[in-house]
Amino acid sequence: MLDAASAASTDAALDALRALVRIPTVSRRRAEDIEDGVFERFHAELRAHFPLLHDHLDLTRVGSDGLLFHWAGFSGEAGKPVVLMAHHDVVPVEPGDPWQHDPFGAEVVDGYVWGRGTLDDKGPLVAACAAVESLLADGFTPARDVWLFSGCDEEVTGGSASAAVEELRRRGVEPWFVLDEGGAVASGVLPGVEVPLAVVGVAEKGVTNIELRVEGRGGHASVPARLGPTARLARAVTRIDAIKHPAYVPDATVEFFRRLTPYAPAVLRPLAKQAGRLRPLLAAVLGRLGPESSSMTRTTAVATTLSGSPALNVVATTAVAGVNIRVMAGDRVDDVLTRMRRAIGDDHVTIEVVDRNEPCPLSPIDDDAFRLLETTVGDVFPEAVTVPYIMMAATDSRYFTAICPRVYRYAPLRMSRDQRAAIHSYDERLGVKDFHDGVTWYRRLLQNL
Repeated sequence: MLDAASAASTDAALDALRALVRIPTVSRRRAEDIEDGVFERFHAELRAHFPLLHDHLDLTRVGSDGLLFHWAGFSGEAGKPVVLMAHHDVVPVEPGDPWQHDPFGAEVVDGYVWGRGTLDDKGPLVAACAAVESLLADGFTPARDVWLFSGCDEEVTGGSASAAVEELRRRGVEPWFVLDEGGAVASGVLPGVEVPLAVVGVAEKGVTNIELRVEGRGGHASVPARLGPTARLARAVTRIDAIKHPAYVPDATVEFFRRLTPYAPAVLRPLAKQAGRLRPLLAAVLGRLGPESSSMTRTTAVATTLSGSPALNVVATTAVAGVNIRVMAGDRVDDVLTRMRRAIGDDHVTIEVVDRNEPCPLSPIDDDAFRLLETTVGDVFPEAVTVPYIMMAATDSRYFTAICPRVYRYAPLRMSRDQRAAIHSYDERLGVKDFHDGVTWYRRLLQNL
C-alpha cells in the first residue's frame, strides 16, 4: 500500500502526463507550419506541474524551444555529470487513423493513458521530471551533476539537440553517460522468449534519406510511351526493395544473445551460447524471424514518399520517390549508395542524397555505467533481463556521441508488441502502473549515482 504522500505524488505525476499529452506539440519541418504558441503552452504547463524542478534547477533554452536543466550535485568536480534526455515534440495524427480514443485527450481507460506521445516521448520525460520533483521534495541532492534535456524537434531531425551539445561543450561538460529514449521493458521481442527484455540501445543505425528522380517528356495518358518516368521509378523502387544488404553481427548483438541463452527455446540455445563464433549462422536465422529480427543485422531501405503526375489523365514529367535508409553498424553510406546504383542499373534514375548519417559508435557494455543501468533495472523490473542491442530507429542522442563515449538508449517503461507498433501510428498508450514504475526507475537511478 502507498502512504498518503506517495499516493498523492503518483497522482500528481499522472495528472502532469495527462495535461502535457493534451497539448499537441507537433513539430514540423517548416516553423510557419507549427501551431502558434503550442510549445510555450507546453513549457508553462511543465512549470505548473513541476515547480520545485524549475525553482531549484537552472534552465537554459536551446534551439527554438528545447529545455536544458542543470541540477548541481554534491561531488562538484570529483564526478563527471550525467545527462538524462527526452523530447516533447510529437508526430502528427493522420486523418482517418482509427484511434479508439481522442489522440490528444489523454483519457484513462482500461488502465492505460491513451494519446499521442504517451510512449514517444512524453511518458519518459514526465517520469524523469516527476522523479526529480519527488527527490527535491525529500531534500535530496544527487552525487553528481545531472543535466536534463528535452528536445523540441526530434521528430523532424531538428537542431535543438545539437544546440544542447554545443551549450554543454561551451561549459566544458564531459558526461559520464547519456541516457535517452530507445529500448524499453519489452515483451514479445523474439519468438519463444517468454521473459521481458530490458533492451538498452548501445548504438543506433545511421539514418540517410535519398530521393530517386526520373524526368521525361510527359504527355497525354492516352498515348503513353514505354518506360515513362513513373514506370522507370517503379522499377527502380522494386529493385532497391530486392537488395539483400550484407549482414553484420556486432559485439552488442552477440552479447544480446549470450545473455538470452538461458531463456531461449532449447533449439536456439546452442546458437545463442556460441553466437560469437557462429555469426554468419546467427545472421541467417535472424533474417528468417521477421522484419524486427532481420533489421537487427542489416541495412534497410524503404520507399516512403511518392509523387508524380497531378492528374489521372496526364503522364508525369517528373516522378520522385523518397527512400529512408537505416545503415547498419559495420556498413557505410557510400557502400549502400553504390549497391543501389548498381541494382537500379538505369542512368535515367538520379539519386540525390537529402541527408546522410553514418551509424553511431558502440557504447561500452562491460562498463560501470551500463552496470548501473542494469542494476537499476533489476531493482524495479526484477522480471526483466537486461540486454544490449543496436537500435533501428534514430534519436537525438546521436549528437551527444561527440562529447560522450557512453550514450545509452532506454526508456524504463513496459511495452508490449502492440504498444510498440502504436508508436507513430494509432492507439498509442501507456499503462498507468507502468508509468509509475518508470518514475520509480528514474528516482532509483538518481539515488544510485
